[in-house]
Amino acid sequence: PDQWSGSRGPKLSRMLQDICHREDPTRPVTQGMDAPDAVVNNNMAAVMDVAGFNYRPHKYPENYKKLPQQIILGSETASTVSSRGVYKFPVVRQAMKKYDDHQSSSYDVEHCGWSNLPEDDWIWHEDNAWGIGEFVWTGFDYLGEPTPYYTDWPSHSSLFGIIDLAGLPKDRYYLYRSHWNKGEETLHIFPHWTWPGREGEVTPIFVYTNYPSAEVFINGKSQGKRTKDLTVTAENSADSASIADFKRQKRYRLMWMDTKYEPGTVKVVAYNEKGEAVAEKEIHTAGKPDHIELVADRNEIKADGKDLSFVTVRVVDKDGNLCPGAQHLIKYAVKGVGTYRAGANGDPTSLELFHVPQMKVFNGMMTAVVQSTGKPGEITLTATGKGLKSGRLVLISK
Repeated sequence: PDQWSGSRGPKLSRMLQDICHREDPTRPVTQGMDAPDAVVNNNMAAVMDVAGFNYRPHKYPENYKKLPQQIILGSETASTVSSRGVYKFPVVRQAMKKYDDHQSSSYDVEHCGWSNLPEDDWIWHEDNAWGIGEFVWTGFDYLGEPTPYYTDWPSHSSLFGIIDLAGLPKDRYYLYRSHWNKGEETLHIFPHWTWPGREGEVTPIFVYTNYPSAEVFINGKSQGKRTKDLTVTAENSADSASIADFKRQKRYRLMWMDTKYEPGTVKVVAYNEKGEAVAEKEIHTAGKPDHIELVADRNEIKADGKDLSFVTVRVVDKDGNLCPGAQHLIKYAVKGVGTYRAGANGDPTSLELFHVPQMKVFNGMMTAVVQSTGKPGEITLTATGKGLKSGRLVLISK
């Protein structure tokens, strides 16, 4: 509320900033301000070492002209919402969209009423020297603030995360990775390709990659080549038609909006700046759920009674393809010198208890956490589910 005050806001900000400088003179200080017009007009933004603005990136140019610092930080950005493995049709940009299942689409085209999509921030910071970067809301999902389902029980977890509540990457993780980590290959294709009942229906395919171009094939038939449109700027993409047509997204994402679902294989081939095919990836229509796959982030942990191994749990078909519709209840047993610590499935509506050694997978996946004891030796995690071949994993505690 101090943002809207006349003199209290800037004076209080200066006092708090002075305390920060006293305690640590090596670093500049910022604060997240979500009322850009007010804090620019009353000089609250001007007293900060770095002016930090929450959302409203379209206000950046106007604020830059008025501020003395000549830099702007996106101190809270995006608040794009999505649920891992959930895809809604048709694929259109929407704000505060609610669905009966209390989820949000992982096509990454939905956001809050006050916020935006990732590209709406990137384009300002990438094209202007005064745009120094951003803190995204949020890296991980968290309990509470289930926007837009504020009062819609049992929604009780946010949908903002780049990574879900179980520590599993959403599709959006790969969008940020493709932009932020140009030095490493990113080639991610979605949605999944198991849509019984959608045969012949338009099912858009998106590719997130650090390469400039890619071509998509459905069962060997080319769906065309797409190239990122670098002619798009913040200024020429701000009108309502451009926003609805995903014009800014075309600079950073590769999108096939008219592809139709047919069971089989989707392949993406990525091309470098020279037009050379340099990488490819395939996804397949999954068969019936067959067995449980367990993959640990570390197969060796410390025997200190504190160390943890995070195990990704997947329900897959006989060929190892993820079954995206699987919601099986999985039960866990740990033997040896370890214990079951917790589990999570990333479902923002799930009321299952984290510490109980059983939980339903959400869209085929969850995370199980195993903890060491004070003794070295082997830890065996077994996962069982009705109608599934069990999964077994051996960890070493040293």
